[in-house]
Amino acid sequence: MTTPEQAATEPRTDGRLEEVADGVFAYVQPDGGWCLNNAGVIVSGGRTALIDTAATEARARRLREAVRTVSPTVPEYLVNTHFHGDHVYGNFVFPEALVIGHERTRSEMAAAGLHLTTLWPEVCWGDLQPALPTLTHRDGLTLHVGDTVVELIHPGPAHTTDDTVVWLPGQRVLFTGDIVMSGVTPFCAMGSVSASIAAIGRLRSLGARTVVTGHGPVGGPEVFDETERYLRWIQEVARDGLAAGLTPLQAARDCRLGGFGRLLDAERLVPNLHRAYAELRGAAPGDPLDVGALFAEMVRFHGRPLTCRA
Repeated sequence: MTTPEQAATEPRTDGRLEEVADGVFAYVQPDGGWCLNNAGVIVSGGRTALIDTAATEARARRLREAVRTVSPTVPEYLVNTHFHGDHVYGNFVFPEALVIGHERTRSEMAAAGLHLTTLWPEVCWGDLQPALPTLTHRDGLTLHVGDTVVELIHPGPAHTTDDTVVWLPGQRVLFTGDIVMSGVTPFCAMGSVSASIAAIGRLRSLGARTVVTGHGPVGGPEVFDETERYLRWIQEVARDGLAAGLTPLQAARDCRLGGFGRLLDAERLVPNLHRAYAELRGAAPGDPLDVGALFAEMVRFHGRPLTCRA
């Protein structure tokens, strides 16, 4: 894991555009750790849509510059895959765009405000101005961006209770938001472990050839398998820990990460176990957990402050 001292001396990595289909781009921010999310750009018939933004004002403005290198116009649509700040704080940098999200994305954004910034006050967030979705959907919505059909799908609770995935059936490209990660530890503290597994089954059935996950490198359908394996392992550790009378933090310290140790931000094991414990005790997806307490436990498990690379 990168220490804060190392992060302070390492060069800051900017995002890069990768064309994953004709007129379809993934904006990948390496290395995909805390607050370094992916975004997407769709350009067709002189029209442009954007999927998610970035955590800080500076990163969102660099995203805007990148969009202009592949599009003659600014985005007229901006789809948010969920309410977390790393995906939505940069919305205001695209004032021309109609912001679209699940109906709960709007309400959760309003409730959360700029809370993410309090977890890492040392980050230069910029002059953030919340910009909530002004068009919302409940189960799904179809956009037509030039000749490209863009299907917005709510697969049920997963990473959060307000997830939207973006499916391009003609190109067989899927933007999953944070339901699926690539080389990065999943995070279900505000959603559901079991419902994430069910959602992944639904996403797998779409038949995507290219998968742009919420964090990490662009991949193919194999990314579903890696995330699902991790989530099923979380359920197993939680069942064993609960039976042994261990707290989630104790269970996390007692287990072996094995191959999952190579995933970035392994400390997410602790809040994921809290969510799995809650589900075993009958909690519904998204039932509130104390986010501040979860971050404090992650720090204790990690042995030092968590590094935000934004």
